[in-house]
Amino acid sequence: MQHAYESSLVTASPWWRPDPGTSLVIQGGHRLAGTYPISGAKNAALPLMVSALLTPHLLTLHNVPANLDVAVLSNLLHGLGVGVSWSKNARMGLSLTLCADQVRPAFIDRDLVGRMRASVLLLGALLARCGEASLPMPGGDAIGLRGIDFHVAGLLAMGASVDIAGGVIHARAPQGLHGATIILPSPSVGATENLLLAAVLANGTTVIGNAAREPEIADLLLCLQTMGARVEGIGSDVLTVHGGVPLTGAVHSVMPDRIELGTVACAAALMDSEILLRHARADLLGAAGPVLANAGVELKEVDEGVIARRSSLGLTGVDIETRPYPGFATDLQAPAMAMLSTARGASAISETIFEQRFRHVDELRKMGANIAVRGQTAWVRGVERLTAARVMATDVRAAAALVLAGLGATGETVLDGLDHLDRGYDGMTEKLVACGAVMHRTTV
Repeated sequence: MQHAYESSLVTASPWWRPDPGTSLVIQGGHRLAGTYPISGAKNAALPLMVSALLTPHLLTLHNVPANLDVAVLSNLLHGLGVGVSWSKNARMGLSLTLCADQVRPAFIDRDLVGRMRASVLLLGALLARCGEASLPMPGGDAIGLRGIDFHVAGLLAMGASVDIAGGVIHARAPQGLHGATIILPSPSVGATENLLLAAVLANGTTVIGNAAREPEIADLLLCLQTMGARVEGIGSDVLTVHGGVPLTGAVHSVMPDRIELGTVACAAALMDSEILLRHARADLLGAAGPVLANAGVELKEVDEGVIARRSSLGLTGVDIETRPYPGFATDLQAPAMAMLSTARGASAISETIFEQRFRHVDELRKMGANIAVRGQTAWVRGVERLTAARVMATDVRAAAALVLAGLGATGETVLDGLDHLDRGYDGMTEKLVACGAVMHRTTV
């Protein structure tokens, strides 16, 4: 049944290229200059899209990033009966209007769920709205176990029954969810978001302790407040939700992508270039800002965004330890490593969030990087220059790191696994080309 507000239903993403090419060929050594527009944050847009399930009214999101994860989630939502409508203009960027007045909780595409981790957020929203949800186990990057135990334990505390069988999560709350006090064993972003989505429609008050503090969660909460949710503690590790209030529609603009900011800033420093990162906000980087500054990445805030360039002292090795926000983001670990591969001196990079997030190390070694891994720490000794090689992206952030390595390498680098790059970034290759990078996609 077609939604009344649509003249013609556009499923998924009219902006998505069905065949973007299988490999990226990068000619290294070209300095960058100009303006690079920072897109809306993928990690904010996905939970914001899921929040549309909480109301039968229209939710319009502006500044939505045109990446593959957004396309997959929009297809998933459409399969659940959500109306999907896209538009684009110079001021608002890509806009998405969602209408969940006809939700069908039983229809969830297994193949699409298997492509992205954020699909697990459908569980809490559907359970709160419909009293039931059946969700295939989510997929995504192969960077660690990332179990859903915290999600399930929180939903059980709110009165749900959960059964996992045959690779499918079955959750029911026929009498509705109720408020609860939930202390997360660690500040999981996904679990915090899932429980928030469930709590806003649950009866009573829910308190989430040891909650994740990432800016993307604050962005979700601001949107939920606009929809009428009663929440307290935004930006802190204790979130209080007074649930049971019907939500209205809303219009919300997705926050700028802090990970894209940090990644392209590393590219500018690596290439001894200067780039204006339009729409960027340096304050969103948390501890990564000072650490990158110590490494030689200079960030200057201006009216249009942030100017990124290499310090006059050059790139210097630094020690990095990934931590939950406001600590150094795990999503910036791989791009920072690519940059530090040619920095003066040595760096120690410790990964404390995901146990398999050094899979890009072998690919960087193919390009001449001097990196040794002991346990969860990578020891990086800078070399004068990387050399081109054929490399494979293993996850979203590794893909970006290898693009950076290719930019700084001597010769022609070929990057395979572009679906990972396209999952997380809105036109990164095209935006870099506009700044002087020499690269093209190929199906050969």
